[in-house]
Amino acid sequence: MLKSAVRKQLASSARCFAVTKRYAHAQVPFKWEDPLDSASLFTEDELAIQETAKAYCQERMLPRVLEAYRDEHYDRAILTEMGELGLLGATIKGYGCAGVSSVASGLVTREVERVDSGYRSGMSVQSSLVMGGIDEFGTTEQKEKFLPDLAKGRIIGCFGLTEPNHGSDPGSMECLAKPHFSKKGYFSLTGSKTWITNSPIADLMLVWAKLQHTDKIRGFLVEREQCPPGTLETPALRNKNGLRASVTGMIQMDEVPVPQENMFPGVEGLKGPFSCLNSARYGIAWGVMGALEDCIQRARTYALERRQFRNNPIAKYQLVQKKLSDALTDASYGILAATQVGRLKDQGKTAPEMISMIKRQNCDRALANART
Repeated sequence: MLKSAVRKQLASSARCFAVTKRYAHAQVPFKWEDPLDSASLFTEDELAIQETAKAYCQERMLPRVLEAYRDEHYDRAILTEMGELGLLGATIKGYGCAGVSSVASGLVTREVERVDSGYRSGMSVQSSLVMGGIDEFGTTEQKEKFLPDLAKGRIIGCFGLTEPNHGSDPGSMECLAKPHFSKKGYFSLTGSKTWITNSPIADLMLVWAKLQHTDKIRGFLVEREQCPPGTLETPALRNKNGLRASVTGMIQMDEVPVPQENMFPGVEGLKGPFSCLNSARYGIAWGVMGALEDCIQRARTYALERRQFRNNPIAKYQLVQKKLSDALTDASYGILAATQVGRLKDQGKTAPEMISMIKRQNCDRALANART
């Protein structure tokens, strides 16, 4: 009986091998740039948007990045150029925004981070954190006033949540909003935020602070040009080890006057900032896949050109092949996962934990493979 079972198993294995062998020379060639044909899941519009973003990133951003990274310099014209192409706040409908799908926006982020993570950070803050926050929680007047200029990159925004003493504990924030001591209809904001992307160059700051009389966290739109001298400082944080092509700083407020109409009316607590962060984290899940794909392309090219051991390209050897295969597999799975969550997001079926899963997994795999 045992021998019979073994024979059946061997016969089954032989059939599987025969099928595998028959398809080893299939008519469809393997595409290492897109191993699982994820492009077939995208619409024509999404693919066109990706091509627009790719052309811009490779032709206009890539030539700047080396010097920008070395010098810790961020060219704010980048956001203006992105705005001209409709890449900022791309999922927002109206107000000069493109109104595209979450997947299309993710494809843009993928192309930007294929060049540099710092450039993706600057775009994410403008699009997801600031514009997304205004679109979701702002009044009609706030949207009409700020979104068109943010969409074109004419004004630059930043997102102030993290504080010097409460980096991972925003619920304990010390930044305080109270009625202004001399200006009726105004709040007065006092406190500090740190590690804020875009803050040194921002024209508009979405600042989260505790309202004094309720002790609830509220969102305020702070306009730099409306702040009297001495009330607002945004010093840059220099000598960073990462994201050097983006600009990072602090927001230091001392009785900054903010009109009541610049407060988000209908959201309080951490729901507001966390909702904004969810959208940004979804974009990061796409962006890190672009960074990993760039690593794969560069490593593959080097492995084919570098010759050792009797003048063989090192790509011939299994250890190199395994590393490239692992990276390619992780990138392919990551793209499929981000695509699925994006479709669910547009249908209103996304749980925050889904975004946490793909962001954590894609970042982990991108880092692990890049460091291999």
